[in-house]
Amino acid sequence: MNKKLLTAATLAVFATAAHAQSSVTLYGVIDAGISYVNNSKTATGHDNLFKYDDGVAQGSRWGLRGTEDLGGGLKALFVLENGFNSGNGTLGQGGALFGRQAYVGLSQNNIGSLTFGRQYSFSTDYLGGNYSTGGQTVAGNYAYHINDVDQLTSSRINNAVKFSSANFAGLTFGAMYGFSNQAGAFAGSPTVGTTAGSSRAYSFGVNYANGPFGVGAAYTDIRFPSQSTPAFSTAMANVTTGTVRDLRTFGVGGRYTIAAATLWALYTNTRFEPITGGTTTFAAYEAGAKYAFTPALTAGAGYTYMHLSNANKGHWNQADLSVDYALSKRTDVYALGIYQIASGHNAATGDVQAQIGSSTSYFSTSGTGSDNQLAFRVGIRHKF
Repeated sequence: MNKKLLTAATLAVFATAAHAQSSVTLYGVIDAGISYVNNSKTATGHDNLFKYDDGVAQGSRWGLRGTEDLGGGLKALFVLENGFNSGNGTLGQGGALFGRQAYVGLSQNNIGSLTFGRQYSFSTDYLGGNYSTGGQTVAGNYAYHINDVDQLTSSRINNAVKFSSANFAGLTFGAMYGFSNQAGAFAGSPTVGTTAGSSRAYSFGVNYANGPFGVGAAYTDIRFPSQSTPAFSTAMANVTTGTVRDLRTFGVGGRYTIAAATLWALYTNTRFEPITGGTTTFAAYEAGAKYAFTPALTAGAGYTYMHLSNANKGHWNQADLSVDYALSKRTDVYALGIYQIASGHNAATGDVQAQIGSSTSYFSTSGTGSDNQLAFRVGIRHKF
């Protein structure tokens, strides 16, 4: 009897060890709520809008994440992540099945990971979540900058090879390259006889986070962004019409935590180089703070100033306020308010208009029809 018990126990240990060598996790987020926006553009002017709005605090998604232990600190890994609209069940990211992320690769302890597929740039990895109001609070996609011009939330690179380092006492860094996959266009050269070209991209980043302090920087360059399928960002409809030769964005941010308060600041500079004509530059200056009154209740505030220069002139001032209450570790409810006022002149479309948010689902790509806009939202978010 003792031998049988010993044998059974030994087999159970080996079974547990074998199970630990490989794992697949199903995860996701569903974010839904009701939004009010004034000065929403209509065919004849602008009016108030009440709407069911999906994916504001975070984009709704589900995904599969897996690892396999290959021994000696080496692991195989993969991520497949789908984006969707909870209001009507449609696919996000232009209808791609795994439009948010789809990659496979290897990781080695104390070195880092090398992955292949559709992946986030380092502008999103290092800056968007760590040092922006959109990433730090439930203001989310309302607080990210107009059309996500600086690639803070939806910069997904197709056909990418990406190296992300291990954590060296708080220091991480990485580099990636996204292939054009077109003969004779390794660098995204224009197609002969047309104004279009093949899309390629590269990105670099470095981040340091130790204790209460964090600082990071990232650079991303996208050649012919309109030629990517699915697009680098569906929110970039106004710059992905085939007329932009190159999008280059650089940013640096910092964060500091004092007891229950967290403060952050971010600067980004984004340049659009057209196939013909002069360049356009967006500069964004952002600062914000949040305070945890209790483990469940957090309030946040942010301010962003954006400046458009060169070929066009424009200024945007935006203030963000939000309150988030956690019903559990996986479910929270929230409320937020956003106000933006714009000024300046665009040679192509006339006076610059207010445009709250990073996604075209929140505003018209040609503006609101007004120089100011106010938005309120109540929502619920569940993570699984």
